[in-house]
Amino acid sequence: MAKVTLITHTPMPEKIVASAAKLCYSPSDIDHIMDGLTEEKTASFVEMLAEIGHESPIEHASFTFGIEGVSRALLAQITRHRMASFSVQSQRYVSEVQFSYVIPPHIEAIPEAKAEFLAAMEEDQRHYDRLTALLKEKHKATLLQEGKDEATADRMAQKMAIEDARFVLPNACDTKMILTMNARSLYNFFAHRCCNRAQWEIRDVAIQMLRLVKQVAPHLFSKCGPACVNGPCSEGKMSCGKMTQVRQYFQTLGE
Repeated sequence: MAKVTLITHTPMPEKIVASAAKLCYSPSDIDHIMDGLTEEKTASFVEMLAEIGHESPIEHASFTFGIEGVSRALLAQITRHRMASFSVQSQRYVSEVQFSYVIPPHIEAIPEAKAEFLAAMEEDQRHYDRLTALLKEKHKATLLQEGKDEATADRMAQKMAIEDARFVLPNACDTKMILTMNARSLYNFFAHRCCNRAQWEIRDVAIQMLRLVKQVAPHLFSKCGPACVNGPCSEGKMSCGKMTQVRQYFQTLGE
C-alpha cells in the first residue's frame, strides 16, 4: 500500500487564504491585512470563497507530500496534473537491483493470478540484470579504450547500462516522489481522483492526501472530495451509483 506523508505546508494556510480574500473585498492595506483575522473570521472568509466559487485566493497555500510505495503506472497518471511540482526517483541513475513492485489487489486475491504476476516480475528482473551486465561490459571496454581509468570506466559504464536496461522494467515497478500542489490544484485533484471511478491506486493516494490536509486546514478542505460531494455525479452513465455512501464517507474523512 502507498504511504503518503505531509512533509510541509504554507504556515497558517487558512489565514493566508483569508488574508488574500480580505484584500480582494476590503480596503485593508498590506501592513494590516492580518489584523482581526481571528479563527472565526478566518473560517468565515474561507467558507465564503467556497460558496461563491472564488478560488484564486486559495492558490496562496501550498502543500508538499512524500509519496512512496507506488507504481510507475500511478506516476503516469499523477503527472497529468500539471499544476504541480514533482521530484521522482530516477531509474536512469538508480539501479533497480531486486526492484520492488506493486501488486494490484485483484491479482493478489487470486492465487493463480498472483503466481503468474510474480513469475513475470522475476523474469523482468532477469532480463534487466542480464541487459545491465551486457551493456556495462560493452560500455566499459569502450571507455577503457578511450583512456578512462578502471574505476571511472566502471562507474560510467554502470550508469550508461542502466539507462537502457530500464526499458524492460514493468509498470508495476515501484517508485517514490515528492509532490507539491497549491490548494486550488488539490481541489481539482481530489475531485477527479477521489472518485470511485478513479483507478484504485491513485484513489488511495488522493484519499490519504485529503485526510492529511484536512488535519491542518479543515475549513479550507471541508468540501473536498469527488464531484458528487458537492453536486451531481460527473460520471454520467458511468456513475458508481453510490452517491449517498460516498458523501457520508468524505464528510467524516479526517475526523
